[in-house]
This record gives sequence, C-alpha cells and structure tokens, in this order.
Amino acid sequence: MKALLLSLLFFAGAASAEQFKGGVFDPPRPAPEIALPSSTGTPLKLSDYRGKVVVLEFGFSHCPAVCPVSLASLAQAKQLLGARGKDVQVLFVTVDPARDTAERLRSWLANFDPGFAGVTGSEAQIAQVLKDYGISAAKHPVKGSSEYSMSHSSYLYFIDRQGRQRAMMPFGRPAADIAHDLAILLGP
Repeated sequence: MKALLLSLLFFAGAASAEQFKGGVFDPPRPAPEIALPSSTGTPLKLSDYRGKVVVLEFGFSHCPAVCPVSLASLAQAKQLLGARGKDVQVLFVTVDPARDTAERLRSWLANFDPGFAGVTGSEAQIAQVLKDYGISAAKHPVKGSSEYSMSHSSYLYFIDRQGRQRAMMPFGRPAADIAHDLAILLGP
C-alpha cells in the first residue's frame, strides 16, 4: 500500500510539473505567419524558426518600462535554461513601425540578448500581424510635446517547434515562470 501511495504521489508531482504557468491554447492552433523586414537586415518568416520554440513579444523600443522588463525577463529565462536556451528564439514585433526601424530594433534588442530578433514593416503590415494575434495598440500624444507613446496588449506568445500557439503569459511574470513554460515546450 505504501508503494502504491508513493507511486501516486510521484505521478501527481510529474503531472503538475507539466502544467503551464501561463494560459494555454487548447487545442493548440497554427501560429499566423509573420513575414516582415527584420532587425537582422534580411526578411524574416516565423516559419523559418520551425524546430525552435519561439516567444513573440509585441512592443516598441521607446517603451519606458514594460517592454524592457519583458525582454530582460526573457533573456534571464534563456539563461536559466542553460544549453537548452539555444533552441529558443525571441521575436519582438513592433507596434510602432514609424519609429522602430530594423536598425533601431537591432541596436535596442542587442542590449538584452544578441540573439533576439525584431520585425517591423509598414503600418498596414504591422496592423495585420496585430490583428492576427489579437493585439491592440494605440498611439497617445505626450502632453506639451510633439512626441507620443504607445499603449498595447502585453502578452508573451509561446509557439512550439511545430509552429503552433501553445501558451501565452501576461506581463509581469518572473523569469522562472517563463523558463518553466519554455522547458515544457522544449521537451526532455
């Protein structure tokens, strides 16, 4: 009886270890394709990353707090994964294509991780990607200035090695939670 109880506890613990910390897409669904100019200087297609786990973050490089915190957490999560982190690709999609050129994204993202890639495009191209992923974004003028800021949905989208949306996580979750969900998608 004791052995049965220990077995049940072991399997219950194993099952809970496989639970995502963020929300899940159930069933998983194909991630909408993204094909835009990238911070690497070449055109980028999301499907080019099949075989890797991809994390999409939507934001803008002039963001004073939320976007940098998310990118820093993603960089830390990759470090927590150790050698397995090489199979994770972070893809930053701008919600501010007027200011976020490929060059600007390249230099800004390098502050967090040189392997992070960013995409930009025309207003219409970015609007379509935002629509495809259910992201809202709006421009807000800064009072007394010709500058503006952006408000936008702040989720991380986790895409598995087969190109399916599997999970999403809201802003503010610790790097350990991000690494946990990535580890599930990376597999054993």
